[in-house]
Amino acid sequence: MWRRFHRGALRHHTDHASYLPQIESLMRRADPHASWHARANWMIDLADWVRREPKVSLLGEGAWRRVKHQRIRFMLDWLDGNRDVKQVVQASLRKTLREATGPELFSATGLPRESAFFSELSERMVKLILPRPVGQQDLSTLFTAMFPDESDAEWLLELDPKTLSRLWKLAGDDGIAHGYRQQIDEAMLYLVTMVISVGISPAFRQRLEPRMPLLATPFMSLRRELENYLMHSVRDDAGLRSVRMLIAVCQAQTDKIYAHLDEYGVSVGLVYHVERMRAHLIRISRLLDLRSAPHVEGGASQVQAVLVDLIIAHHRRSSVRELVNRSFSLLARKMVERNANHGEHYIARDRSEYRAMFKAAMWGGVITAFTALIKLGITGLGLAHFFEGAFLSINFALSFLLITAIGGVLATKQPAVTAPALAAQMGGLDTVEGLRELLTRIAALLRSQAAAVFGNLLAVAPVVVALSFAAVLMFDKPIMSADKAHATIASLSLVGVTPLYAAFTGLLLWLASLMAGFADNWFALRRVKESLAHHRRLVHALGAHRAERWAGWLEHNVSSIVGNVTLAVLLGMMPVIAQFFGLPLDVRHVTLSTATLTAAVSTLGWEVFALPQFWLACAGIVAIGVLNVGVAFSCALALALRARDVPGRVRRLVFRAVLRRFTLTPYVFFWPVQAENTAAASAVEEGEVLLEAASAELQKKTGTK
Repeated sequence: MWRRFHRGALRHHTDHASYLPQIESLMRRADPHASWHARANWMIDLADWVRREPKVSLLGEGAWRRVKHQRIRFMLDWLDGNRDVKQVVQASLRKTLREATGPELFSATGLPRESAFFSELSERMVKLILPRPVGQQDLSTLFTAMFPDESDAEWLLELDPKTLSRLWKLAGDDGIAHGYRQQIDEAMLYLVTMVISVGISPAFRQRLEPRMPLLATPFMSLRRELENYLMHSVRDDAGLRSVRMLIAVCQAQTDKIYAHLDEYGVSVGLVYHVERMRAHLIRISRLLDLRSAPHVEGGASQVQAVLVDLIIAHHRRSSVRELVNRSFSLLARKMVERNANHGEHYIARDRSEYRAMFKAAMWGGVITAFTALIKLGITGLGLAHFFEGAFLSINFALSFLLITAIGGVLATKQPAVTAPALAAQMGGLDTVEGLRELLTRIAALLRSQAAAVFGNLLAVAPVVVALSFAAVLMFDKPIMSADKAHATIASLSLVGVTPLYAAFTGLLLWLASLMAGFADNWFALRRVKESLAHHRRLVHALGAHRAERWAGWLEHNVSSIVGNVTLAVLLGMMPVIAQFFGLPLDVRHVTLSTATLTAAVSTLGWEVFALPQFWLACAGIVAIGVLNVGVAFSCALALALRARDVPGRVRRLVFRAVLRRFTLTPYVFFWPVQAENTAAASAVEEGEVLLEAASAELQKKTGTK
């Protein structure tokens, strides 16, 4: 019954009788003596009639493509039966195509127009608001107006050769074909000139073969061979093969640029130029296919391929998101890789590393105790919001840098740099053993976070208590008033905005890690180490050996310095900026919040333990720790997985395997145990059984051995 209804709907929509008044009205509007704009608008209306689909329909996409083909064939059949109208339509089409200029259609449609990334980005954003009008005798804007949707490429690609031939006989002739062949030649010369302008630029040559003579570069050779080919006949097969070979060589040069960027640092502007060159080379190849077709009717498939390529490229070029994704994808992956390299030493794999992480975290907690008390002193001065935020940023920056200098660890900073290290292993997850190693690493990573949090909190609380008693003995008054202490405890309550502030702080921790990766990439891209090591004044002041050592130290620590300073500025200034815009946002860091809560308890005394507000604040501290770590880790892991193109099914499989192991042996995610690495413990053996089940599922899904 459904098939009958479906076929009936198709016959209803394709009934030729319903097309008669529509097609007759459209065809009789043709006027070869009208202005170019009038004829262009008529052609747009004609294409719109072919493309038109109702908003609600029972037909599928494939059925609608067949309907459009039937409309075209009906139009051609109707014109064959009305010779007088056909002559007028034919004259209008040929006059419009003869007057239109086509080089921009072949050399600019669907290709980046601007010479820089941000210029192209602004041009696309403006185009979303103010689309280009149909210019006088501009075939490019006429073409994009006739095919305004990317799906037009699908039904156009499925047109049969006979229908294409009939369309060409209606709209074209040998004179038009010869004119457009000349415009294709001009477009290829323009495109190869754009390729040369980028290929011989200093930014490219320094990354390829800086000593190669300019005229010997493959980009200059491509222009010479292309000019020689265009000067000879179309059937110059040897010249065509030479041009195609040089196009492949030029594309290989762009691969070398990507390899160099991947090793020495990524520039968004250079990535944009590489993508632009690749698009130009692909377009030249398409135009070569079209030009080398034996004759117009025989080259219908090449014409079809070029038109489809123009439609797809135009709509993808109009996308701001596509431009940003293509230009920033390599930078994101490089920043993720650099964060992964820095995150390796934050993972505790055994008991000795766990103890080392715990000890480093305790040193971090000691420093943070002083930082929290200085923060209380700054906020108690009653300064203007901007200066208060500035002094808090300086306080945090000095504290974080000191923690890093003495080898300490601040809790919640590790997730943003350890998540990329985890994603790096997930990217190569294709074996059962790989899944086993990944689960072991996940357990070690979570143990590292637990060690950092435990170490910070166990050190910061007693140090704050000691400093509070010392302040009472020295100044004969507590470090904060009773009212402020009660307000502090209430501000950390689980019931309220504390979880929101904690999640916001986790986002700031992730942003700080991004800046650290960006600084590391910038340092490598600009070759700052070499610049400092050979700086004449620096070498004269320190000596060559010391200058080289200092440059190497800065290269090794630049990401840590930038990450710490960025985090300090974000923690200190973001609440000030939020207040400026009227947003009630604040930060809640687990170690700093624990220090503040301890200071408030020291002021109020033992009786505070009987208050429910205190226990709500303790629950708030737990929530702050979980959200700080969870949000920072989730954001970093999501970016890392996206940058490495890890499939969603692999992520889901790993998540289920982690839940199985956590359900059976949760303690291994918090404390180091010797039994995890041996087969002696029965609980772990049961976990291995579940792991085998997850591994079998991975093997089934990925098809690995």
